[in-house]
Amino acid sequence: MSQVLVDQRASRRWWLPAALVLLVAAVVLGAMIGPAGGVSSANWNIIWNIRLPRVALAGLVGAMLSLAGASYQGVFRNPLVDPYLLGAAAGAGLGATLVFIYGRGSTVGWLVDPLPLAAFVGALLAVLVTYTVGASFGGSSLSLVLAGVAVAALATAVQQYLLLRNSDVIREVYSWISGRVSTATWNDVKLVLPYVIVCSVVLLVHRRHLDVFRVGDEEAATLGSQVRRVRLVVVIAATLGTAAVVSVSGLIGFVGIMVPHLVRLVAGSSYRLVLPLSIVVGAAFLILADIPGRILEQGSETPIGVVTALLGAPMFIFVLRSRRVTT
Repeated sequence: MSQVLVDQRASRRWWLPAALVLLVAAVVLGAMIGPAGGVSSANWNIIWNIRLPRVALAGLVGAMLSLAGASYQGVFRNPLVDPYLLGAAAGAGLGATLVFIYGRGSTVGWLVDPLPLAAFVGALLAVLVTYTVGASFGGSSLSLVLAGVAVAALATAVQQYLLLRNSDVIREVYSWISGRVSTATWNDVKLVLPYVIVCSVVLLVHRRHLDVFRVGDEEAATLGSQVRRVRLVVVIAATLGTAAVVSVSGLIGFVGIMVPHLVRLVAGSSYRLVLPLSIVVGAAFLILADIPGRILEQGSETPIGVVTALLGAPMFIFVLRSRRVTT
């Protein structure tokens, strides 16, 4: 029995290097594949200024959404939780809708263009309301989840009402909601990178606590874990990172649910391994998911959110049928 455990631990050491190889391959493919393929002096400007920012942003978004999803699933002990559960997506969508209706600047940047700022603030405010309401009913994981569902429904209803009153912006709003990295620049990458780094470090530091949470809140408290404090820190870090990336990329679904499940399927359920692997695999997945959208149609692109849904839904069903995933 001990030999089996040793073999399992030794085999798991290979998962992170293998995931890094996958990420490198995804970056290379993302930079090379496109209408003007090849690495020549004429195409280098296209690769550096158009494709690589797109690859970098997709990698950051995929990594943050996957890490946030795995963290939420651990802190709430619910394998179906995703980064948008606490109302972050609905809040960001409502903030973006307000900007599309009431006007936005002509240049990119949070100090001029209010779209990313409005989406960021909307996501954070929605989660703040969710956490305040959930805490007033005891602060348990169930109360927070139910509060998130209520806040998301309210924000979505307000957004739908505004769209019905301002139908001329429906096309722009749904284009943003479908997710997009096609307009990515290095400024976008620089904008979200500090948030992703800080939030990722905070979540990785707490990964051992998430393993303790698997036995339940009372048992975790008995073992010395400060349940409410850890849950608050994890939720804030995951939400802040999610709000930062979706404020630039729009809403991209299924990544935060599917990638952590795939990681558990191949590498086990320990969050000491699930969280770092979710970062690498999530980045590689979204970079690869961006490729079909830009080569399947001539003259237009399929939004990356549509591609992740088409890929993610069948894969997620397969994962759920393959094994019973526990957190």
